Amino acid sequence: MSQDQDKTIASIGRTGLIRHIAGYSTFRSEKVVHGIGDDAAVLQPNETSFGLLSSETYVEGVEFDLSFMPFHQIGAKLISAAVSDIYAMNGQPHAVLVNLAVPNRITSDMVDDLYKGIGMACTDYGCQLSGGDLTGSHNALVISITVYGDVEKGKIVYNSGAKTDDAICVTGDIGSALAGLKVLLREKRHWQESDDPVMQPDLSEWDYVVKRQLVPVARKDTISLFHDEGIRPTSMIDVSKGLLHDLQRIATSSKKGAYIYQSALPIDLQTRKVADEMKEDVDKYALYGGEDFELMFTLPEKMVGKLAELSKEFTVIGKITDTAGRIEMQTAEGDVVVFGEEAD
Repeated sequence: MSQDQDKTIASIGRTGLIRHIAGYSTFRSEKVVHGIGDDAAVLQPNETSFGLLSSETYVEGVEFDLSFMPFHQIGAKLISAAVSDIYAMNGQPHAVLVNLAVPNRITSDMVDDLYKGIGMACTDYGCQLSGGDLTGSHNALVISITVYGDVEKGKIVYNSGAKTDDAICVTGDIGSALAGLKVLLREKRHWQESDDPVMQPDLSEWDYVVKRQLVPVARKDTISLFHDEGIRPTSMIDVSKGLLHDLQRIATSSKKGAYIYQSALPIDLQTRKVADEMKEDVDKYALYGGEDFELMFTLPEKMVGKLAELSKEFTVIGKITDTAGRIEMQTAEGDVVVFGEEAD
């Protein structure tokens, strides 16, 4: 057995696995402008616009837990996750396909609730539920969403266009989805250890972070602002795997580096309170958390002022550098932490 055959997925990581399987894609279609490597595949259906195609797969027990996540919220979250990839390319979503692998213990009412959430989210984002597939599953519920959108040719944004000295910007706040998950998992443990099978935890103190975990909202507002005001980032990605991981993708794709400031990381007060209660480092929530579905983008410095006049919904956290593949963070104490080429 060769050394390559001995490698486990854990040893090469998610990014390494994607690089590995990309090698099998040898056929090239003239209709595919850009394939593996960005938030969405880019197609060329006509002369004036690009088609955008992306997908998300959620597995029960891995991406969602039915003990604390209602079906309608699962449906809405999956749509948000899928359309966020389209927004990360500066596009607009139009159609979604939903594929289900359903075990027998799932009732028709549960499926109804799932599709209620899907339908509500599709309405919010202006995209149509357009089909899909249904099959059985022995154990876990598996849900896969495919989303199609488009973008004018002159407006498309890849994660590979960052330029030296561009400002690194992030919408909203980060780390809150992980904080919400930690609260929910803690309350689940309390429920499992209690003698009350119908115990309902009081989550009012953590309403913001719990909502950010259960029903995140993709940044349609930011993309609409970009389009209305003629702002085009040099690169963009949605924060789905963690800020550090996704910033590394921008840096690697752009053959650049990044320098960020710990004190500039936009972290909500409730997220800080969760980390304090858990006795954990809140900066790790922000750097590694994921599932915030905020947008991280780069802009020339002269454009930052214009955007700041139009919106308070973003924070500048650093700048792009010439040190390819190298991510550096200046701590609050003035020290510099260096992250390697692989941040996942």
